[in-house]
Amino acid sequence: MFMATQNYSKCVIFVTLLITILFVTPISSTSRKSLNSHHNIFQGGFRVDLRHVDSGKNLTKLERVQHGIDRGHTRLQRLNVVLAASRTQDSSSQLEAPVHAGNGEYLMELSIGTPPISYPAVLDTGSDLIWTQCKPCSQCYKQPTPIFDPKKSSTFSKLSCSSNLCKALPSSSCNDGCQYVYSYGDYSMTQGILGSETFTFGDDKKNKVSIKNIGFGCGEDNEGEGFEQASGLVGLGRGPLSLVSQLKEQKFSYCLTSMDDNKKSVLLLGSLANVNTKEVKITTPLIKNPLQPSFYYLSLEGITVGDKRLSIKKSTFEVGDGGSGGMIIDSGTTITYLEENAFVSLKKEFISQTKLPVDDSSSTGLDVCFSLPLGKTQVEIPKLVFHFEGGDLELPGENYMIADSNLGVACLAMGASNGMSIFGNVQQQNILVNYDLQKETITFVPTQCNNL
Repeated sequence: MFMATQNYSKCVIFVTLLITILFVTPISSTSRKSLNSHHNIFQGGFRVDLRHVDSGKNLTKLERVQHGIDRGHTRLQRLNVVLAASRTQDSSSQLEAPVHAGNGEYLMELSIGTPPISYPAVLDTGSDLIWTQCKPCSQCYKQPTPIFDPKKSSTFSKLSCSSNLCKALPSSSCNDGCQYVYSYGDYSMTQGILGSETFTFGDDKKNKVSIKNIGFGCGEDNEGEGFEQASGLVGLGRGPLSLVSQLKEQKFSYCLTSMDDNKKSVLLLGSLANVNTKEVKITTPLIKNPLQPSFYYLSLEGITVGDKRLSIKKSTFEVGDGGSGGMIIDSGTTITYLEENAFVSLKKEFISQTKLPVDDSSSTGLDVCFSLPLGKTQVEIPKLVFHFEGGDLELPGENYMIADSNLGVACLAMGASNGMSIFGNVQQQNILVNYDLQKETITFVPTQCNNL
């Protein structure tokens, strides 16, 4: 049973002794009339269901977070070295491409070609390119669906080297069409030919939408760990190669259900992404970083634990003159990572206000953990508020505390980073995250995502 308290600086967690601990703070649902009144046609927008990569597995929420952290280690490394890579890149090299996020935690189903072939793709707000593995493969990883064969599709065509999308690639060459190399850091990359195809979105016959002439990478050499759960990737970044840019859609939203809930999350594009609600919502500017124009940077100004505003320098979450720092919002990173000094301050204050013994065993992979008292069914934890330009986002307890009564611990779902900070997907659970690329804003709306 979910219950809540209205205490000013604390929220109460209620314990389910057999499986996990539930952290609860007040959360309001929003009216869905404005979303459900539209027909899912491309002109009016469309929706695609999302599923977590660990959905259907018999895992606790803590185990899912741990798996996500393990998967995200290289992603975090890539996101933190991306700026240095872009500053030192030799523009004369065909093979040295800027580093992008890659991989991810949520999958979307779509179909490609004529006749349409369905495949699961990683949803990634940290990169732009849409791609799938293609025959003939010189090197392909094992994927869950048959590899796409462009020769069997009547709507496939190669894009020329003079096309705008080819020119937008970070690294390309001209040989029987536009050849691309797209790197995700380390040894992860996709290489092949840039093509044009019909993509079909939607989850049933009534709501399916087919869109012609989507530019995508037909990957004949795909290397690196982390892609095996999908047959390709859909980039939702701000660059010209991404899905939202190619569709010329100025708005998109996603709403992620709790990762221990097997109910589907959702991606909404076009007019379906509009949110007409009287519920409390927070709109904050999206910041641009000229050195990394694809990332969505947030304007975080500070953090409050309980009733205490942390002493964090104003410049901590700002993009520096050299392109370093800042905070991005990322669907593919599991937990939030804060610049190290900010995290140390958060950790100290959180421990000070939490009246539980600190667990120093380091057995969970999370930096801040507490031992749960035996026999108690509720525990107080400090409230956590992120102060963005334009409004304050108070997180529900389950969006920052992860616990497991089997292990007897409750852990803060955050960590430290060097340079760039990242607002992860655990913190985005049951919040409709609306991107308005025309106004260059992002809006957070507390929402029960499974009701969309």
